[in-house]
Amino acid sequence: MAKDEKPEDWETATRLVRGGMARSEHGEISEALYLTQSFAYPDAASANARFAGDAPGFIYQRFGNPTTQIFEDRLALLEGAKVCRATASGMSAVDAALRGLLKAGDHLVAGRALFGSCRWICAELLPRYGVETTFVDATDLSAWKAAVRPNTVAFLIESPANPLLEITDIPAVCAIAHEAGAKVVVDNVFATPIFQKPLELGADVVVYSATKHIDGQGRVLGGAILLNDEELFEKAYKDLLRHTGPAMSPFNSWVLLKGLETLDLRVRRQAQTARFLADIVAAHKNVAACAYPGRPDHPQAAIVDKQMTGGGSVLAFDLGSQEAAWAFLDALQIVDISNNLGDAKSMATHPATTTHRSVPEAERLAMGLTAGWVRMSVGLEGQNDLARDVTRALDRARANAR
Repeated sequence: MAKDEKPEDWETATRLVRGGMARSEHGEISEALYLTQSFAYPDAASANARFAGDAPGFIYQRFGNPTTQIFEDRLALLEGAKVCRATASGMSAVDAALRGLLKAGDHLVAGRALFGSCRWICAELLPRYGVETTFVDATDLSAWKAAVRPNTVAFLIESPANPLLEITDIPAVCAIAHEAGAKVVVDNVFATPIFQKPLELGADVVVYSATKHIDGQGRVLGGAILLNDEELFEKAYKDLLRHTGPAMSPFNSWVLLKGLETLDLRVRRQAQTARFLADIVAAHKNVAACAYPGRPDHPQAAIVDKQMTGGGSVLAFDLGSQEAAWAFLDALQIVDISNNLGDAKSMATHPATTTHRSVPEAERLAMGLTAGWVRMSVGLEGQNDLARDVTRALDRARANAR
């Protein structure tokens, strides 16, 4: 790289292809895959210096790996973060992001509309260690403010939320949290770093399931934690990640690097098709409601316009009953029935019996998730083929549900 080139000045597309590049002496074009558990030292003094933190270098895969380091540096450059640490999965990132901030006696405030596993951590796991969670309507700023206690340490935001794509006003909620001395963790997986930058909006920590759009081709699991506060990283996360070991495999890091190269192209195309399909779905006579952040009828459309630059690749729609939703899914011929999202292949799922099955029914109803909702992740297939498949399935849904 020429000395006058500054990666932080690059366009997004360039960051995704060349960010964090660290070539070996062989000058490889594709990033090297360092498939190793540990590393050798030239002498005992060098080992001592690395373990003491007095000399640079890798120690053990659980602590760091050259391939994973490239992935972390590239994602940090994309996000605009000073620190990025890769994890084995998206849920390991959420778990570590919260546990690094919380201890016995602390209080967490979280949006009610959460992915099922995220809610389980907040409602079932954290209380075992003396941490209490208050769930609030994430669209109601007064609810966030009213939930604050003297021992409130963290807020958890998922925006857009899974599965009904509810949008939280991130800057406003961050202001409430920071006034109370609390940190804000934002799960940004649905928006992707292409369409939303939570750190710029005031968040303290951002988490991703790299399994979704960053891979985007259904191959590996991965997660990431990003932040700008290096002191907070040292205090809350460095030792937690080193000693508990939610490390990303070097092979997965390499695969995710390849995914980053095309992330911008893929998610923009997927969002374009998702908006196209959302308009078709919303107009269909068998659909009771349709949610997509790029449509003007979204309940938080004004917030979408303020903090997002695209609507994302996911839409959700209500067919009125579980029977109708299942009939729709069973009638699909191109779109797969699958609980994943962000993939090159379009997928649809019934959240009440899959991704949010572990959420108590009363909580599902409180977040608006009735049995008729379908969540669809739009892939890279042709728009007209997807429109034909979805329309045909919608036409058959009601008739088959009788």
